[in-house]
Amino acid sequence: MSGLLIAGTTSDAGKSVLTTGLCRAFARRGLSVAPYKAQNMSNNSMVCAEGDRSVEIGSARFAEIGRAQWVQALAAKVRPEPAMNPVLLKPGSDRRSHVVVMGQPAGEVSATDFATGRRHLATAAHAAFDDLAGRFDIVLAEGAGSPAEINLRSSDYVNMGLARHADLPVVVVGDIDRGGLFAAMYGTLALLEPEDQALIAGFVVNKFRGDLGLLEPGLRSLEGLTGRPVHGVLPWNPQLWLDSEDALDLEGRRSGSEAKARVAVVRLPRISNFTDVDALGLEPDLDVTFASDPRDLADADLVVLPGTRATISDLAWLRARGLDQAIVRHVRAGRPLLGICGGFQMLGSQIVDRDGVEGDAGAAVAGLGLLPITTEFAAEKVLRLPAGVALGAETAGYEIHHGRITRSEGAEEFLGGARDGDVFGTMWHGSLESDAFRRAFLHVTLGIAPSTVSFPAARERRMELLAGLVEEHLDVDALLALAQRGAPSGLPILHGRER
Repeated sequence: MSGLLIAGTTSDAGKSVLTTGLCRAFARRGLSVAPYKAQNMSNNSMVCAEGDRSVEIGSARFAEIGRAQWVQALAAKVRPEPAMNPVLLKPGSDRRSHVVVMGQPAGEVSATDFATGRRHLATAAHAAFDDLAGRFDIVLAEGAGSPAEINLRSSDYVNMGLARHADLPVVVVGDIDRGGLFAAMYGTLALLEPEDQALIAGFVVNKFRGDLGLLEPGLRSLEGLTGRPVHGVLPWNPQLWLDSEDALDLEGRRSGSEAKARVAVVRLPRISNFTDVDALGLEPDLDVTFASDPRDLADADLVVLPGTRATISDLAWLRARGLDQAIVRHVRAGRPLLGICGGFQMLGSQIVDRDGVEGDAGAAVAGLGLLPITTEFAAEKVLRLPAGVALGAETAGYEIHHGRITRSEGAEEFLGGARDGDVFGTMWHGSLESDAFRRAFLHVTLGIAPSTVSFPAARERRMELLAGLVEEHLDVDALLALAQRGAPSGLPILHGRER
């Protein structure tokens, strides 16, 4: 089998970026490429078709995978499928996560299960990898966190566990913008046991700013100390905003300061699918910020209440911070409000959780009373790829939720949700990515003239830009040779750790 594992010195080191860029670079060479991540821990997910890949979307069952692998499939120009992210963990609290296996709900896992209770997940993940390897020229696997999490190595199936399973060569990427890069790269290798070290075949530096000549002595020293090449240095580029996997970069998400209108997105503690507002961030007349204080909503022209993995808990958080009152004041001032999925459910009159989907069975809480709907959670998750018309414009999206919505008689329907004047609520994620609908929504709510921004085109340009940077600054031919031939034999073993 042909494949390559992109590991990282830390979370958010650049694994997703490098994997996405290589997916497009290899696809440019005429290869069929499958992105893969054995296990994602993220509340940003996407819906794709499940089962026979020849089945049309309209008649297929649906599956849930991590957003990053869905984007990587687009970069590789292949159809996303559940095998590309066979295990998805969606954090429900600090200690427990909801588990999705091959696109379908599969119970929960706790922090203590990481060492003992995940063998069935490893089996499913490795079977999915083997399936992809039998159907594609190359599988580009993205690791998780760091392969040097030595406390978790015995149960690892995402990093070196996967590499050992499939005899995959591994490239370690590190973010030089954080500092300590050389120590992190050397230490990552040195902490691994010899059998794992034998598969570490090189390094890539991410987010470099400045004069490359100043970095060269360090790169050569690293190569000399480890006996492994640095396959290139990716420069920092502010335009490489890909759909994010987690909430680490939320503070930096905003658009221009010379905008005509300000959009405040409430930063819920368990925010999910916050990529819903990425399309707003591209609009030249909008300044989009994330807010967690009532004062941040005071001068907002539009407030967005996004999705959440824990609607009832995040509604309590909203009230504890006084954000509920700030939202009500915003609406009473005649300014528009958009709720999406869990954020929409908060706007209704009541939320009921009889089966304990989010926690205590039988829980029932009052919503904000801004829309004429009630929500009741059900154990079975809804996964859909809906399409329709709203505000005179066609749009499409995706649904991932346990909540069932009931509208009061005579209430106006809006994209699977409801509308009352300037208060809009939808169960559809991703609807703002449809250019015609986004323009209509901004015209109706903010009076902004339609722009020429195309979100799908912007995403494609980012992928092409990333692939171009990868081609220019990395030794893509050497990385392709690694994927096709495996790690070279006889790589030096550092004696930092024995079995």
